[in-house]
Amino acid sequence: MSRLFSRAILGAALLALCSGMAVARDDPMRMLSGRPAGSNVMDPMTSLVAPAKTEGEAAGNVELGGLPDGPGAEETYYQCVACHSTEIIKQQRLTDARWDELWNWMRDTQGMVEPDADSRATILAYLKQNFSSERQASQ
Repeated sequence: MSRLFSRAILGAALLALCSGMAVARDDPMRMLSGRPAGSNVMDPMTSLVAPAKTEGEAAGNVELGGLPDGPGAEETYYQCVACHSTEIIKQQRLTDARWDELWNWMRDTQGMVEPDADSRATILAYLKQNFSSERQASQ
């Protein structure tokens, strides 16, 4: 009986120790709190910060969450804000190929509803025109 009791106590101690180890992991978001985004060029999150607006740059359409006006703006707004804010979109500077990969990732792993083929083409064209590193460099 005492042997069974000793094993139960040992098992409980190991369980408590192991569960404490799992909780002890650092939370990456907590580690980043309090630091201004983009303050460290070695920080991988720095690339997610959109460059500061210049004086001549338009603020965007307020009714569409600040997205720039243009063909596909409204379709993009309604497709994307179903899952996240327009701020996520506006900070991106991805290559055209990366927009295609990101679309597939959102659909395949994040549960994004796939619109019809024409809407998809319109939205991706809008994103590539307005939030592509390939267009930003040439403008």
